[in-house]
Amino acid sequence: MNLSKREFLQLLGAGSVAGLGLGRHDGAGAAGAVDAMYALPRFGNVSLLHMTDCHAQLKPLYFREPSVNIGLGSMRGKVPHLVGEQLLKAAGVAPGTRVAHALTHLDFDRAAQRYGKVGGFAHLATLVKQLKASRPGALLLDGGDTWQGSATSLWTQAQDMVDACKLLGVDVMTGHWEFTYGMERVKEIIEKDFAGRVEFVAQNVKTADFGDPVFKPYVMREINGVPCAIVGQAFPYTPIANPRYMVADWTFGIQDDNLQRVVDEARAKGAQVVVVLSHNGMDVDLKMASRVRGVDAILGGHTHDGTPMPTLVSNAGGQTIVVNGGSNGKFLGVLDFEVKGKKVSDFRYRLLPVFSDLIPADREMDALIARIRAPYEAKLSETLAHTDGTLYRRGNFNGTGDQLLLDALMEVQDAPIAFSPGFRWGTSLLPGQPITREWLMDMTATTYSYATVTPMSGEMLKTVLEDVCDNLFNPDPYYQQGGDMVRVGGLQYACDPTAAMGQRIQDMRLDGKPIEAGRTYKVAGWAPVSEEARSAGNKPVWEVIEPWLKSRKVVAARAPEAPVLKNVAPNPGLA
Repeated sequence: MNLSKREFLQLLGAGSVAGLGLGRHDGAGAAGAVDAMYALPRFGNVSLLHMTDCHAQLKPLYFREPSVNIGLGSMRGKVPHLVGEQLLKAAGVAPGTRVAHALTHLDFDRAAQRYGKVGGFAHLATLVKQLKASRPGALLLDGGDTWQGSATSLWTQAQDMVDACKLLGVDVMTGHWEFTYGMERVKEIIEKDFAGRVEFVAQNVKTADFGDPVFKPYVMREINGVPCAIVGQAFPYTPIANPRYMVADWTFGIQDDNLQRVVDEARAKGAQVVVVLSHNGMDVDLKMASRVRGVDAILGGHTHDGTPMPTLVSNAGGQTIVVNGGSNGKFLGVLDFEVKGKKVSDFRYRLLPVFSDLIPADREMDALIARIRAPYEAKLSETLAHTDGTLYRRGNFNGTGDQLLLDALMEVQDAPIAFSPGFRWGTSLLPGQPITREWLMDMTATTYSYATVTPMSGEMLKTVLEDVCDNLFNPDPYYQQGGDMVRVGGLQYACDPTAAMGQRIQDMRLDGKPIEAGRTYKVAGWAPVSEEARSAGNKPVWEVIEPWLKSRKVVAARAPEAPVLKNVAPNPGLA
């Protein structure tokens, strides 16, 4: 179903008139606001649509953006390390609008009630179809973290997302969490499901024995007579951030030198546009853009940063556009190039929020999602408890959703301290909403989510926290892995992100008493990357937390435990 612009806007207008009011800053009436947001005038002769980090969320959802995304040194005050009002000011977005709600945490509960849910593949499909119809030859690029993050993706071994992405019309993708299904499953999908439909590209994944490419490094596509190269950059730290045994035969890494060779090769073969489809994380992309020449744009993901405006990075070959596409299906990026004289002469970029109450659901995609979910619907929708407060994950140090997991682990596992990984995926709940099994799985669904109890010395506790903190705040982006700080329950500490490695974690205490380096403490946790945890008889973490939720029926609002920060405020990445 290809909608004309008029038909598309008629449908959107009908939805808006039916009581789905727009904010006072959203334009002259609902129809005008919808037109301004989604009916982008065509520009240039090459168009790319970009989605990333949907984390297997097929249905509309709530997702609270971070109030803490600290940038230090040269990154202080720059995208993506701007939150709340600072981000709105930099982007020229008025407070109180739909776009402001999509981009920030500001007044989240009230704005979410007012503007409704975001994302959903059926709504995204309508938007993709409209944009492809208005931009002949446009490609849909998927930056990865697509096959993981929900119960159905785990239970179907990603088949739900594979089928949905084929129907959505994804043309090219790269990956990260995809690899946690194991090498054989990834190859099976690419060789069978994607054959002739979707290209999987990653220039930085090689065989461990001979260093041969595992995937195509790039693909060439002609758009309106313009040869375009799409180069893949998979998450470079997959064997570190995730279990090594899942990708035992492959190596990863940043590999700037190889990327430069690939870009040069594509140019030599006639590419007039070269774009890197990246899962590095934005800080890494910004550094890479300064080091590799000949790249017109880096369309990035992994760190879940929704960047409403592009960053232009200078390098030896000119300038490279760097953008990041947000997460959870909330956004669709549109990059239009004007190519003249065999090179890019101009561009336009828009990051479109996907409001499910404004965009009608695509009937074909809606039907597919219903078929996918039908065998699991009763299990997914079972209410385990209700929440009195907002539950969310995203933020540098903690969120109320992870605090709930920590509290449950400490009580059920009888441990005074608990760790929850600094994952950036996971959906949000509003006060009064049911905590369903689906939400619990949205927060925990990985292929290695084993719950653990580990004796750790005070010295080891500090070592673990220092190591994760360095991944987050190392001044060299190439030593960052793009996650957030491990969430800590029970243990109090101070953190100085500006200090040197090994000196950032300070004043560790348990029940007000200093942690002793030589003393052993019982620590609950989940999602260990070691292979031993798989065979140790540990339960999946959801099996530990679900009975705890059921026993409570109503979960009180939670204040996330966070460290005392030193030498940070004021900072535009700290609300």
